[in-house]
Amino acid sequence: MDIESPDVKPSNTPEWSVSDLSGALKRTLEDAFGFVRVRGEISGYRGPVGSGHVYFSLKDQNAKIDAVIWKGVFGRLKTRPQEGLEVIATGKITTFAGKSSYQIIIDSLEPAGIGALMALLEERRKTLAAEGLFDEARKQLLPYLPGVIGVVTSPTGAVIRDILHRLEDRFPRHVLVWPVRVQGESSANEVAAAIAGFNALPRGGRIPRPDVIIVARGGGSLEDLMGFNEEAVVRAAAASQIPLVSAVGHETDWTLIDHAADLRAPTPTGAAEKVVPVRSELMSLVADLSRRQAGAMRRLSDRRRSDLRALARALPAPEAVLSGPRQRLDLAATRLAPALARNARAHEMRLAGLAQRLGRHSPSARLAGYAARLDGLSNRLRAGRDALLRAEKLRVLRARERVGDLAQRSRRAFAQGVTRRRDGLGSLWALMRSLGPDSVLARGYALVRDEAGALVRGVAQAHAGQGLSVQVSDGRFAVTVSGGGDAPPPRPARPLRKEAPQGGQGDLF
Repeated sequence: MDIESPDVKPSNTPEWSVSDLSGALKRTLEDAFGFVRVRGEISGYRGPVGSGHVYFSLKDQNAKIDAVIWKGVFGRLKTRPQEGLEVIATGKITTFAGKSSYQIIIDSLEPAGIGALMALLEERRKTLAAEGLFDEARKQLLPYLPGVIGVVTSPTGAVIRDILHRLEDRFPRHVLVWPVRVQGESSANEVAAAIAGFNALPRGGRIPRPDVIIVARGGGSLEDLMGFNEEAVVRAAAASQIPLVSAVGHETDWTLIDHAADLRAPTPTGAAEKVVPVRSELMSLVADLSRRQAGAMRRLSDRRRSDLRALARALPAPEAVLSGPRQRLDLAATRLAPALARNARAHEMRLAGLAQRLGRHSPSARLAGYAARLDGLSNRLRAGRDALLRAEKLRVLRARERVGDLAQRSRRAFAQGVTRRRDGLGSLWALMRSLGPDSVLARGYALVRDEAGALVRGVAQAHAGQGLSVQVSDGRFAVTVSGGGDAPPPRPARPLRKEAPQGGQGDLF
């Protein structure tokens, strides 16, 4: 039988569970605030966590609300959230029962006005410039007359028609168009992919590789040109191995791709003018250079012809040049026959002498002499070998005896040296102990130090009332100076120590 407390008053108010109440609040907020646009500053930004979701807060001067961007939505955002950035967030209000709090689920995000957008672009420009993507040293020169021109732009706009018309007027070239969207959320990724695609084309392939790339778009507002300020586009332009010309907007419009490109053109038409020369002017220049070359060649030929004629007049007549050599040839011909006869007789006499020498040194006689000499040498070699063997045996026996004698002498000398060094080491150890500071203190001496621990070496270093530390052989004690005094007279110079006799300790003092 239940007994009601007298303090509890009966009521017909229904009871809620915590879960039911949280669910009711969630439905109420989502029904009332299913679509809201909130302006505020991003605070406490945490990048994509392990699940890929993004969490931060939106705040102003007086309030703060939690915000969540789901993983799928974050990948489609055109404006990436950053700490301190003022944005306009679009989404719905809901609750989170685990913390009994409410939050906004963001579907889209955009900068809050031109000022915030410009601040975002300036911060992005500084970050990319710090990486060296805008350095002038890495920019490439454009080819003078490219064979193939790649154009990254919209195929349906007036920009591509202006570029083709201007190229046709100046110098017709082969043009490859990579169609992209130049405005919208997917614009930046398409432009970056187009630049990378042109660079990936192989040389000599079925599709010709461009010699220069033009990234072009007509004029528009800052928001319209935001696709060319994205980091992906800037990095693709900086990484391009093909020279790249940026022609985005009108002359007064500047985007980040302009800083990364190898050349910035004020308009798409201006880009077409910068990549090719004027064909008529080039033909006129070539014709003029051809005329100048022909005239220079004619003048050079005339000058060389006159120089040749002058040199020909200065040359002597052929008869005068050949007369001297002809006389020398006739003189040599008259002397040739007697000289040949004398040379033949000299060779005959030399040949006769050689024949007589060959008779005296016939092969049979030389072989007989060699045989006799070999017999004598053989006998001498055998006798010398026997004598050498006997002498070597005797030398080995003597050397063995000397080695044994030297071994005994070295053992005795080593033992004597060890004994002598042990005795010397003992004497040095005794001398060291007698001269050590402990032995000096044991004889009644003391070390006096001041408060800083420095040694007091004279009366002049002490003054009345100074505290000193005195070290004796068995410890230390403190003293105080009661009065000053004159420094003691200098001690007479001690006579020089005599040299100790060889092998003895000598006088220590």
